[in-house]
Amino acid sequence: MGSSIPAKRWRYVIPVAAIMYMLAYMDRINVGMILPYVDKSFHLTSADSGLAAGIFFVGYMVLQIPGGLLASKWSARKVVFILMMLWGLSAIANGLVESKTQLYVARFVLGVFEGGVWPAVLVLLATWFPQQERARANALWMASLPLSAILMSPITGWLLTFMSWRGVFIMEGIPPLVWGVLWWFLISDRPSQAKWVSTEERNYIESTLSEENRSKGGSVGYRAAFTNKTVLWLIVAYFFWMAGFYGFTMWVPSVIKGFQGVGSSTVVGWLTAIPFVFALISMLVNSTWSDRRQKRQAHVAIPLLIGAFGLVGGQFFAHSPLMKMVFLIITGIGVYGPYGPLWAIPSSLLRLEVVGAAMGLINAIGNLGGFLGPYIVGYIKGATKSGYAGFLVLAVFLLITAVISTFLGSDKKAQTQEQPQQMAS
Repeated sequence: MGSSIPAKRWRYVIPVAAIMYMLAYMDRINVGMILPYVDKSFHLTSADSGLAAGIFFVGYMVLQIPGGLLASKWSARKVVFILMMLWGLSAIANGLVESKTQLYVARFVLGVFEGGVWPAVLVLLATWFPQQERARANALWMASLPLSAILMSPITGWLLTFMSWRGVFIMEGIPPLVWGVLWWFLISDRPSQAKWVSTEERNYIESTLSEENRSKGGSVGYRAAFTNKTVLWLIVAYFFWMAGFYGFTMWVPSVIKGFQGVGSSTVVGWLTAIPFVFALISMLVNSTWSDRRQKRQAHVAIPLLIGAFGLVGGQFFAHSPLMKMVFLIITGIGVYGPYGPLWAIPSSLLRLEVVGAAMGLINAIGNLGGFLGPYIVGYIKGATKSGYAGFLVLAVFLLITAVISTFLGSDKKAQTQEQPQQMAS
């Protein structure tokens, strides 16, 4: 992009979307800190805790494709607003449950309403940021994931020092209701609807996206998108990545709580935030590098290899809290790094009118791995009285994704499609 083109979209769209998803992601990571306190009320086993954390992702798949479809055909802005209101109320309901069965149901329903947000926002970003900016835009928005962990883990830990687990669930369900109102007034579906966009910036975005869309060929139906080989392989890759990703994320507080001399929930919260600081840096650096090279596959595979090394090394070479923290940091760098590049792949291959549904399908089935990861770690920990084997399984999941992404062939396909646009520009 030429330096003379205004770039207000980076300051208007990304921050509002990132804060919105920080509030959503909080509901996934806070459960790792809150469940030990829920255990005192409902006597949860390790498997129960894994189920409570993982069942969220069973609900999460329900609105993935509908959310992507509605965002593409109707309005990403409206879809996200409606779901924010519903997930905020559902998050509050988590603090009102009276049994572990009700807890499972509440977590499932929360997952349903948060599920449509991810593909809807990816559709929104695809209408604001051309392909050469897409990995950075995705990563800056998805930086909300580690940033939420950095900020929300200490806040959750602090709240738990003077508030019951019920109060924390309720308190953390209120912000989405407030931010939803701001979202409604600050976000527009496309540049032509935003008053703050200059004519020059609007023309640049719309002409570039139009050229990119033409280079992808004629319009195709959803069946063609759903049977696209790259999309199908991305589903498999994303499933195993999310299994390793959430298995790691959900159990980080438990690992840190086991450090000798760490007892306060506030201290656990602050220490839990450390790996995610490095994860945030990894996301931003890797996505920027990926955009500069216009390569995606290696920028997915290499971080995942690093993450797998961190998981394995943490079990065999970390015998002190300091070394365990070092390997948690290495793992965080690896499992978060691929976000921007991976989610730039579907929109580089598919037309805008179908990419939302395709990304919803990838996220829907792939996030079932988010159920498998936490549950298998909890189950193995309960069966073996040790977390070692569970984390080794998570490392294997990451390696599977790394192998698939290496042989995906998406870089070559995207390069072939982009040649006409590059010649035109």
